[in-house]
Parts: sequence; C-alpha cells; structure tokens
Amino acid sequence: MRALVYHGPEHSSWDTVTDPAIEEATDAIVRVDATTVCGSDLHILRGDLPEVKPGTILGHEAVGEVMEIGSGIHDLRPGDHVIVSSVSACGHCQPCRDGMYGQCRGGGGWILGSLVNGTQAEFVRVPFADHSTHRRPFDLPLDDAVLLAEVLPTAYEVGVRNGHVTPGDTVVVVGAGPVGLAAVVVARLYSPRRIVVTDLSASRLEAAARVGADAAELPGRMIAELSEGPGADVVIEATGEPEGFVLCTRAVRAGGHIANIGTHGKPATLHLESLWRKNVTISTGQVDTSSTPWLMQLVGFGRLPVSRLVSHTFGLDRMEEAYEAFAHGTTTGALKVVLHRE
Repeated sequence: MRALVYHGPEHSSWDTVTDPAIEEATDAIVRVDATTVCGSDLHILRGDLPEVKPGTILGHEAVGEVMEIGSGIHDLRPGDHVIVSSVSACGHCQPCRDGMYGQCRGGGGWILGSLVNGTQAEFVRVPFADHSTHRRPFDLPLDDAVLLAEVLPTAYEVGVRNGHVTPGDTVVVVGAGPVGLAAVVVARLYSPRRIVVTDLSASRLEAAARVGADAAELPGRMIAELSEGPGADVVIEATGEPEGFVLCTRAVRAGGHIANIGTHGKPATLHLESLWRKNVTISTGQVDTSSTPWLMQLVGFGRLPVSRLVSHTFGLDRMEEAYEAFAHGTTTGALKVVLHRE
C-alpha cells in the first residue's frame, strides 16, 4: 500500500510500504476512505515530538471500511463503515472506565501516527478497535464524519467543556485554525452572549465570521479593550504558540477560565505576577473522544453546521500537496483538508 512516512524532522514522503496486519486479537484493519491533516502532524514534522520515530506512518483521523478483525473483536464485522478515533482506548483500565481515553494506561491514548503507524495511508491497523471506532451512519457525509475523529471532540472537550462555557458568557477564541473555528461552532450550543475570535490571518478571520463569530479581528485593539474592560468569561487558546497563551491571560476576566487546546512545542510564559489575584482557572487536556457519539447525533440532526470547516479536498495520493496547503493555511486559506480514497 501507499502511506505518508515520517523520516525525521522536516522530512516525510508518500511511499510504498507493507500492508498492515492483525497483531493483537483486539485489532481491526480498516480501509481508509477519508483522512485529514492535523496541526499535531505539523508539530511532528517540526521535531516537537521526539517520541515519534522515523519510519512511522503519520495521521490519527480517518473514516473507512472494516476489512479484517482480530479474534477478540466483538462489536465490529468486516464491511462496517466506521469513524476511527484519534485516541485509542483499551476500555479496561481506570482512566478508560472514567471516560478519560486520552490517559489510557492499557496501551492506548494518542498512539496512532505517534507510537504506532497511523491513518495517512490506504489501510490502517486500529488497536482496541471495539473501543476506538464508531459506526458511521449511512447518511453522514465523509467530510463531516472525519471531523468527529478529533477536531470536534477536541473543540468541545478541551475547549468548551473545560472552559465551562455557559449561557450569557463572553467567549474569546485565540486562533482561527480548524480547532479554533470548531470551538466557535460548538460554543454556539451554549448560547453565549458574544463569541470573539482573534487571529493574524485575514482569511481565517473571514472564516471565523462565516462559522458564527460575532466579532473577528486582529488581536491588538480587541485584546486591549478586553484587558482594560470587564474581560472575557472564557478564553480558548487554539494557536499552540507562546504569544497566544499570553494573549489569553490578558483577555480573561477575574474569576474566568482559560482553556488551552493548542499543542505547544515550546515553553509559554505564565505571568503569575499578573494573574495570582484574579482567581483564574487554567485547564489543559488531551482529547478523550468520549463525546463523539453525542456530537455525531448533533451533526446528524443539523445542530452543528460543520461543513464549512472543510476548505480543501484531495485524492489520497496527493498527500504531500495537502500538507503544503495546510501548513501554509494563512496564505492558502486552507482550514481542514480532507483526503479521499479514489
């Protein structure tokens, strides 16, 4: 089969590799019908995640058809169409029993495209497949379904839920990439008074306005007004950059929440000299994807208009072109890019 193989920082290629095979009784082999590129993949290519070894197939989000199952699989059959979760869950350890799949101690967590071969390929071996896949309804489009593998659960669990968004809140989202925009869409479910998005890219600010932001502007004046005024009830950090985190600490009100979604590859400064008296709660998190079934229902009922989050589609063999578009999204206008099997 063909797959995107990581060869070390700043180097990957679309190569011919050995087809995956069942290794454990709880594995399934899934033919990839749609996959996508994540900001975490870019961090891997920059060398920010040294635990990812050269030779690893990248990617951790996919939708596809089950082709083969291990002897320990009980809930899947060949021919089932599934969403492959970005997080693998053994289903038996204490964190998994608590719904904290991202903290799985039984060999799961974020392993696809990180510690084991991932989804940016024609086929993928899915560990713990009974607990790490969700059947895709026949009427759920591929492009919507692949967003349920990670970006929507991340926006909800790590951003909106951890940030404790409630009706009447002023919510600020710092960073208008795909997960920041998904946070705007999901936050709308909670009837906030106002959603404000800041970013340095004009095209992404336009995208923020299209998906439901009440205001979308460059950070300077807007952050100054918030920091000098009442401040935001909830600030969601979705850039993964140190400057983005500092902006969050300036925008939040006393007693407010900062929910960090961004993947940080370098240190960010925590200005406790400015925050210690403000009663601010700061949360971080690895997505669990325990919310995927609920979010899937909302997408199916039309309550989450997510189709605008996908800006570009490619054939699977145009993986390197998709990476180029996504990596330069501020100039290409790329948000979520989806690759389809042809």
